[in-house]
Amino acid sequence: MVDAPDPVPSAGEVLIRVASCGIGYVDALESLGKYQVRPPLPHVPGQEISGVVTVLGDKVSGLEVGERVITQVHGGFAELTVASAAAVSKIPFGMSFEQAASFKINYLTALHALRDRGKLRPGETVLVLGAAGGVGSAAIQVAKCLGAKVIAAASTAEKRAFAQQVGADQVIDSTSQRFREEVKELCNEGGPNVVLDPVCGPLFEQAFRSLTWGGRHLVVGFAGGPIPALRANLPLLKGASLVGVDVRQFAIFEHQKSRDHLQQLLTWVSEGKLLPPIGKVFFFQEFSAALEYAMSGKGLGKTVIKISDI
Repeated sequence: MVDAPDPVPSAGEVLIRVASCGIGYVDALESLGKYQVRPPLPHVPGQEISGVVTVLGDKVSGLEVGERVITQVHGGFAELTVASAAAVSKIPFGMSFEQAASFKINYLTALHALRDRGKLRPGETVLVLGAAGGVGSAAIQVAKCLGAKVIAAASTAEKRAFAQQVGADQVIDSTSQRFREEVKELCNEGGPNVVLDPVCGPLFEQAFRSLTWGGRHLVVGFAGGPIPALRANLPLLKGASLVGVDVRQFAIFEHQKSRDHLQQLLTWVSEGKLLPPIGKVFFFQEFSAALEYAMSGKGLGKTVIKISDI
C-alpha cells in the first residue's frame, strides 16, 4: 500500500470516497497477469465500488455531494477515486455499502445472460453451475425474478444450503457420479432449458448433454481452470446453442441497454425482489488475502473489501 495524491475530478466526473470494493475471480486473475485482457502496469485492482460522492466536477448534473453511489472504476483498491458521472448509480434505500459493492457486475451479468443471451422465458428451467459463487447466486435470484424454476449445482452441503437460502427451487451435488441422471430426474425426465455456467469445468460437457431440445448453454466464465472444448455434433443433435456472455462487451456495444438493465435490477432491489447476500468481508489491509480467497472458490457470494467507514 502506498500514499498517493488525492485525485481531482475532470469535467463530467465525480470524486468518490470509497466505502467498499467487491472482488471477483477476474480481479484475482488480473492481479496475477493471467486474465485474457491484461491491464497496463502499474495496476491497482478493484473494479466495483460503493461509496459517497465528495466532489462534483464541472458539467455534472443529477448527483449531489453526500449521495451514496455505486460504479465501476479502474483501481478500486483506494480510499478516493474518480468516476464518470454518467456511469454512477444511486444506491437504493436499505442497501448496505457491502451489498452495493457486490452487486453491479454479478447481477448485470446474470440479467444479460438469462434475458438477452439465454432468451429465458417464464416457466422454463435453469441449471446454475457454481451456484454459491457471486455470479451463480446472482443468477438464482435473477432467474426467479424472470419467472423461471432454478436448479442449483454446488459441491458442498454448505454451498447447496446457501443456494437454497438465496432462492433455488432445488439443489444438486455437482460432484455426484450420477449428475446427469439426477438433473434429468429433477426435470421430470426432461432437461433444463438453460444452463448458466460461470465455471466451465469438469461438468461442462455433462451439463450441455443434459439440456432439453433447443436448450441454451451460457458460457459466463472459466473459474474451473483449463478452458474446455465441445464436439460440434452435440449442439446439432440437441438443436442446442452454446452462447457466450461478456458483460464488459455488452456495456460497450449496447451501452444504453446495459444502463437500462442496471436500473431494472436496482428497481427490483427497491421492491424487495432482490437481496444481494454479503460474502466474506475483509479489511483494506487484508487485500492480498482477499484476492487469494476470491481465487480459491471457497466463498459464498461475492468477496468484499471494506475500504473505509462512512
